[in-house]
Amino acid sequence: MRQRLAVGNWKMHGSLPENQALLDTVAAAVTGLHKATCAVCVPFPYLAQTQSALAGSKLAWGAQNVSQYSKGAFTGEVSAGMLREFGCRYVIVGHSERRQLFGEDDRTVALKAKAVLAAGMVPIICVGETLAERESGVTEDVVGRQVAAVLDELGGEVLKGAVLAYEPVWAIGTGRTATPEQAQAVHTYIRGLLAKRDGNLGDVAPILYGGSVKAANAAELFAIPDVDGGLIGGASLVAQEFIAICKAADAPAGRER
Repeated sequence: MRQRLAVGNWKMHGSLPENQALLDTVAAAVTGLHKATCAVCVPFPYLAQTQSALAGSKLAWGAQNVSQYSKGAFTGEVSAGMLREFGCRYVIVGHSERRQLFGEDDRTVALKAKAVLAAGMVPIICVGETLAERESGVTEDVVGRQVAAVLDELGGEVLKGAVLAYEPVWAIGTGRTATPEQAQAVHTYIRGLLAKRDGNLGDVAPILYGGSVKAANAAELFAIPDVDGGLIGGASLVAQEFIAICKAADAPAGRER
């Protein structure tokens, strides 16, 4: 059975008092969940607070980015080893905002995923197309290229320690969400790519959906056969919204895998 996940990406939001209230509320609420792993990926300055607040909790934590380098003269960068010291379990790599706004290419994303795995953590590797690319009919070309870069660098066996996240760029923070049919089609395509490279990788690799996931649509999205949970943006900053999404991931309607 593939791992089920609901991962909150706080992006560049938060303050010490707001974080504490949010973490306390969510951590208490997910105690009773048994099938899904829930996590929050927080800005670097809040890792120490998160580590302290969630010690002994079922709510896991992680970071939103990482350097591909282990150490050196890279001012402003943070290595995988540093994140591991704060107890991070997950690290998001290749988020569309990193690709679009900060120029990260497929090769850089693959190297970051490799660094996270080497440090004993789980990379959440994001892939997805822009609206222009979808309307041009090249979604599979774009997603295929992004996935291939990771497979070429890591290989299928190593990638079994990773999570993928399909996040259509046109649905992130826009209120637009891929239809179940659109999400299923791309997730199925990704699984096919993984299977071609390494046996049962397509069956065992968790693939999340990210793109305006909310409490109102989470159950429908997570019931899609090839969707294993969500990478959640804005809704993860609202305790009751995120809790409802975590519960939907814990018991997706109508299926067992």
